[in-house]
Amino acid sequence: MTFIASRVPYLALAAALASMTASAAVGTPVEPPAIAGVPIDFILFALTLVGVAIFHHHTLKIAVGGLIVITLFKILFSPFAEGPGVTGFIAHAAHEWVLLANLLGLLLGFALLSKHFEASKVPAWLPTLLPDDWKGAFLLLIMIFVLSSFLDNIAAALIGGTIAGVVFRGKVHMGYLAAIVAASNAGGSGSVVGDTTTTMMWIAGVSPLSVLEAYVAAGLAMVIFGIPASLQQQRYSPITREPPAGVQIDWARVFIVASILVIAIVANVIVNVRFNEFADRFPFIGAAVWVALLLCVPLRRPHWEELPGALKGSVFLLSLVLAASMMPVHKLPDASWRVAMGLGFVSAVFDNIPLTALALKQGGYDWGFVAFAVGFGGSMIWFGSSAGVALSNQYPEAKSAISWLRLGWHVTVAYIISYFVMVAVVGWHPDVSPRA
Repeated sequence: MTFIASRVPYLALAAALASMTASAAVGTPVEPPAIAGVPIDFILFALTLVGVAIFHHHTLKIAVGGLIVITLFKILFSPFAEGPGVTGFIAHAAHEWVLLANLLGLLLGFALLSKHFEASKVPAWLPTLLPDDWKGAFLLLIMIFVLSSFLDNIAAALIGGTIAGVVFRGKVHMGYLAAIVAASNAGGSGSVVGDTTTTMMWIAGVSPLSVLEAYVAAGLAMVIFGIPASLQQQRYSPITREPPAGVQIDWARVFIVASILVIAIVANVIVNVRFNEFADRFPFIGAAVWVALLLCVPLRRPHWEELPGALKGSVFLLSLVLAASMMPVHKLPDASWRVAMGLGFVSAVFDNIPLTALALKQGGYDWGFVAFAVGFGGSMIWFGSSAGVALSNQYPEAKSAISWLRLGWHVTVAYIISYFVMVAVVGWHPDVSPRA
């Protein structure tokens, strides 16, 4: 096995050269070099994801290293969608920088927002509203679900993680962490302002009512994964019965949190609905969050010391997103409910934004099914969604794909059962026209 692994780079190089030579000889367009029909780009990306899953103590190094290898390979041997070589890479980076900058701004900004929320003492006061058994943990997941329906799922997951850390005295079960991410992603899947992918559908002309049907599956999934996760958490560390004595809510920090969230939502709606032609030219949403943060500095000082740790998690996610964007996914199989279901499993390891863009361009999907699949599917692995990566900055123990899959098994079960129920209850009603 070691011998074969040591020869993979040479085999890849030989295959790439052979493919390029053959293409040049017959004068056909250069296609990505492949081994046994599988583009080497995908093989390199898959190896990066396997490394992240197995060596979870070195995820940042593996993600950045994988990005460097993939980038060099693309420049030398495999053309970008925008063109070959360095010029193709520059054009590709110019196309992706707004998405990456928005993600960076949101991840770092919401990391500071979650600390404002924690310091406001609201999480310490919340036990007075939550039942003192497993139903309290389940109600918290429902709160995250509802928050995410009109709020960015990153913020919903971080707020939920902050509350959980307080009410469970810092001992949060891995299965419950997976459930927090799943609740935030499920809550946004049926709302055109709850997730980037559903907003993309709205912009492309998909009716909000078409996306709304995703809640049929998302609501059922909430029950299927929420109850087992809550029971796991109750056995691991029960919810506190009473808040600490003398809790005084810092209303200035509550105002800061509310202001940042409102500004983020308003910026998202205004830019994507009224000024869509400028949405891909500047990271308005990420910038809006930071403008709100800085304007509120005179009221309360942010916890700037949180930024180095949040930056590491952000660089990890951005490395995977950029690497995923360079994959030569020219087209998807013909649209069907089976293919849409497969998109959910792919989104657990592949950025769901380019997947959604490809589906919109191809057309022929029932968009409620796609919204649930790409929105909720990323919950099955911790790095499958930006909400999972953000939460792993709060809880580093979550950076184990094996433990996530083993202890958060109910998320995968919920996805499969809920999807089939949606097929049976709602029915597959494809939109035959391609989208912009």
